[in-house]
Amino acid sequence: MEDAAFRPFETNLPADDALQVLKSALSGADDGEIFAERRKSESLVFDDGRLRSASYDASEGFGLRAVNGEVAGYAHSTDVSMAALNRASETARLAVGDGGGTLADAPSATNRKLYTDADPIGAMPFAVKIETLREIDAFARDLDQRVVQVSAVLAASLQEVEILRADGVLVRDVRPMTRLNVSVIVEQDGRRESGSAGGGGRIGLDGLVDPRDWQAKAREALRIAVVNLDAVPAPAGVMEVALGPGWPGILLHEAIGHGLEGDFNRKGSSAFAGLMGQRVAAKGVTVLDDGTLPDRRGSITIDDEGTPSQATTLIEDGILVGYMQDRQNARLMGVTPTGNGRRQSYAHAPMPRMTNTYMLGGEANPSDLIADIKDGIWAVGFGGGQVDITNGKFVFSCTEAYRVINGKIGAPVKGATLIGDGATALHRIRALGNDMALDPGMGNCGKAGQWVPVGVGQPTVLMDGLTVGGAAA
Repeated sequence: MEDAAFRPFETNLPADDALQVLKSALSGADDGEIFAERRKSESLVFDDGRLRSASYDASEGFGLRAVNGEVAGYAHSTDVSMAALNRASETARLAVGDGGGTLADAPSATNRKLYTDADPIGAMPFAVKIETLREIDAFARDLDQRVVQVSAVLAASLQEVEILRADGVLVRDVRPMTRLNVSVIVEQDGRRESGSAGGGGRIGLDGLVDPRDWQAKAREALRIAVVNLDAVPAPAGVMEVALGPGWPGILLHEAIGHGLEGDFNRKGSSAFAGLMGQRVAAKGVTVLDDGTLPDRRGSITIDDEGTPSQATTLIEDGILVGYMQDRQNARLMGVTPTGNGRRQSYAHAPMPRMTNTYMLGGEANPSDLIADIKDGIWAVGFGGGQVDITNGKFVFSCTEAYRVINGKIGAPVKGATLIGDGATALHRIRALGNDMALDPGMGNCGKAGQWVPVGVGQPTVLMDGLTVGGAAA
């Protein structure tokens, strides 16, 4: 039996009563809203031949925000009731003080629907999910006798949100999310290596439990692990680097994307602050943030302030032309919100965040870019990394990379890290492939303690003079 739709302003918080409380809280404020949310999630982990864990979480609550200039008051509660709303109003109201603000216009409306609103958790029997994970485990082990461990994770969630503004505008969004990840460990001659593959999006589970989908993921995880069995220590030094298409866009997301969020630029803490209209990248480099891509992990019909998502050009042909904005920072900077106000949950205030951030492709054949490398590496997969937003300096580890000398792809390398800063790296892009691709749908982004799902993408990118950390040459 399916749960009834989450309609808090028809039940626990009658719309007329809630609206009066919100108007009182926002009297003299610039902006604000009530953000109500119900979320449920399920995660199944099949590891080493058995179901290791099965978890189900459910939560609901609301947050009330009052914005006055650069100050925001925020109060939230798991108790979705008028009594709790009144208490939250008193707390958030403290940020408004004597007021003096003029309430901002409501976001524009949209009838666009980017993804299904069906519940991915209840749409499939629990037994089918378990049996799928069991089949993945058996399939991966049968692929290669060197496989010694398999781990498969199947996860699904459904987030329902309703946002009420003081002008009476009420908007709603229902956001599904699913993901399947497969990891394998192989052993040969006493050496163990791992590989993983996965993906998903704002889709149902049907496609992910289709054998054609999970078998491809299992084969890819095994391929990466086997490649790494033959990996040699990575070289170290400044050299040419080719980044593969798709998931390697995570470097773009971290080293450059965060620096193009409105709040960092308004406060002057970004490496890109004050550079609007100036060249920040090589010619031909165009970067977008686009929350309107159907079914993608980072897509949102509306952001968490009620603004419809959009495709925002950030860098055009190397020139900085835009930032990602929520409502507060856009107002303070005198620009239009871009639909990038996002929050982890009702317990968090919104801030400018990325959705799907990617670099457009060029005209070069990817194989020609590799052939143009005199001395460098070809980095195809990435793991974790660290970035300093204030200067864009990054360190990223490669999960799959190859040595390239005089245009010839050599042995895979292990332990390679890419070191640099986003602003400099953008200028050192020498060529772009015609193979732009988005990641398979597995990205999460952290900022100020909040996590949200995101997407990344790029073509094959050839860069000069990037520092590679590894073993001594």
